[in-house]
Amino acid sequence: MAENPTQIGDLKCGRNQPLLVIAGPCVLEDQELAEQIANHLKSTCDSLNLPFIFKASFDKANRTSFDSYRGIGLESGLSVLASVREKFAIPVTTDIHLPQQAKPVSEVCELLQIPAFLARQTDLLVAAAETGRPVNVKKGQFMAPWDMKHVISKLEGAGCDQIMLTERGTFFGYGNLINDMRSLPEMQQLGVPVVYDATHSVQQPSAAGGKTGGHREMVAPLARAAVAVGCDAIFLETHPEPLKSPSDGPNMVPLDEVRSLLEQLLNIRNALTDV
Repeated sequence: MAENPTQIGDLKCGRNQPLLVIAGPCVLEDQELAEQIANHLKSTCDSLNLPFIFKASFDKANRTSFDSYRGIGLESGLSVLASVREKFAIPVTTDIHLPQQAKPVSEVCELLQIPAFLARQTDLLVAAAETGRPVNVKKGQFMAPWDMKHVISKLEGAGCDQIMLTERGTFFGYGNLINDMRSLPEMQQLGVPVVYDATHSVQQPSAAGGKTGGHREMVAPLARAAVAVGCDAIFLETHPEPLKSPSDGPNMVPLDEVRSLLEQLLNIRNALTDV
C-alpha cells in the first residue's frame, strides 16, 4: 500500500511535511545552463528553508511539431543530471517515455516522472515501479482525479509504495486547459501526496501555430490557489529567458521571479499551518 509521506532520497513529501519544490528548465539544453538554473533554485530554496528537487527533461517526446527541439538525449541528459546532482548535492528527476528508459534513469534520478499523456501506460508504470525508485505520475489531461486510483494500483501491483500524483490541468475544448482545484483533495484522498504543476497548467496545447502556447501571467494566481487548497508540492518550470527556451517558453516563470513567487506560496502555507 502506498505510503504518505513519500520518501525521496533524504526528503519527504506529503502529510505534515514542508512544501516541496520541484523546479528546473523544461528541457535540457546544455550543462552550463542547467547548472546556472540549479544553483539559483537551490540557493533560493535553501534561504527559504524549502526542500528542493531539480527537474529537467532529456527528451520532449510529445512535441507538437516534427521539427520542434526535443532535447539532448538520454545519455547526455543523464550525464548533465548526474553532474547537477553531485555538484549541488540535490536530488534530481526527469520524465521517462519508454519502459527501457526506467532503469538507466533510476541510476541517476531519485524520482521518476511519468508524463500526463502516458499516465495509463501499464508497461511504463510497471517498469518505473520495478526500479525501486519513487514515482511521480502526472494526471492525464483527459482523466478524472478519482481515476488515478487505477494508476496507483498498477504501481503498487509492481511493488512501488512511494508514489506521488501531479495535477497539471484538464482539457477544456480545443487548445485550452482549466484547473479544477477540487482535484487536489480528491487525489489526496487516494492516500498519496499531490503535486501542483503551475506552469503546465497554463499551457495552450498546440495553439500557437504548430507549437504550444501559454499564459505565464496565470502561473502565480493558480499556484497560490493550489497551496491554499493544500497541495503537498509545487512544480515550476523556469528559465533565465523563457522566450528563448526551446520548449514551453510562454508558460515558464522567469528565473529572477521564482523567489518572489515562492515567498508568496510560503506565506500562504504558513498561514494554513497557523490555523
